[in-house]
Amino acid sequence: MIKLYDTPVSGNCHKVRLFLSLLNLDYKTQSVNLLKGEQKTPEYLTMNPLGKVPVIDDDGTVIWDSQAILVYLAKKYGDTDWYPDDAEGMGAVQKWLSFAANEMWAGPAIARAIVKFKRDANPETAVKNSIAALRVLDSWLSDEEWLACDRPTIADIAVYPYAAMVWEGNVDMSPYDAVNEWIRRIEALPGYLGMENMPRPN
Repeated sequence: MIKLYDTPVSGNCHKVRLFLSLLNLDYKTQSVNLLKGEQKTPEYLTMNPLGKVPVIDDDGTVIWDSQAILVYLAKKYGDTDWYPDDAEGMGAVQKWLSFAANEMWAGPAIARAIVKFKRDANPETAVKNSIAALRVLDSWLSDEEWLACDRPTIADIAVYPYAAMVWEGNVDMSPYDAVNEWIRRIEALPGYLGMENMPRPN
């Protein structure tokens, strides 16, 4: 059985929990207390030398990094709807996985962490980066229902959590109608799994 090393409030961990739920896969969780430094223990660092969550252990196959885990799960347990086999489709998905790891992290994820977890970072920069990322996302979704391949893929799962929670970082979501509609489409998928403040309370 898949074992997920998990922190409940982490958006990156939620990507994995959400996808496991969408795939209807059984798994067990091992909570990792970041405040107590459990991600920096020698045992944990043998699984992920970066000392971060999430990590999965799939009967001895250990994968770290949320985007990498999504790819692994899609290829092993999903189908080509979630992660295509053709070069064009793979490229279309991969660009959004990179966007999730870079622009969505530097903006929405950090903006949320400053407010919610008192992260030591510049809030003005985080909000500015968030707005830039959301504008790109909104522009794309103004003409597309999904991020890649005209259907839900792991690209959507990778980008979704921090887009859905950026309001916790004091970022106004009202200008981004296309993003808000896309968020609602994801939350309507069969097997959708939320977390604290996700979906956003009315």
